[in-house]
Amino acid sequence: MREKARERCSEQVQDFTKCCKDSGVLMVVKCRKENSALKDCLTSYYKDPAFYEECKMEYLKEREEFRRTGIPTKKRLQKLPTSM
Repeated sequence: MREKARERCSEQVQDFTKCCKDSGVLMVVKCRKENSALKDCLTSYYKDPAFYEECKMEYLKEREEFRRTGIPTKKRLQKLPTSM
C-alpha cells in the first residue's frame, strides 16, 4: 500500500528528495513544507476507502497465487536464466 501511494505521490516524493539532497544536515528545518506536502498526499491515499480496497484485492490475489504455486510474486516475475 505504501509503495503504491508513493508512486501516486511521485511529484511530492521528488520534491522532498531534492530538498533533502540540497539541504544536507539542515533538511529537518528547510524541508518542512515539502515534508508536509508529502505526508498530506500519502495520508489522503491511506484514508481513501477505494484505494484501500484496491490494495487489499491486489494483496489477496498475490496471496492466493502464492498459496497455489508456492512462489512469491517478485520471484515469479524475475527472468530465469536460460541454460545452453
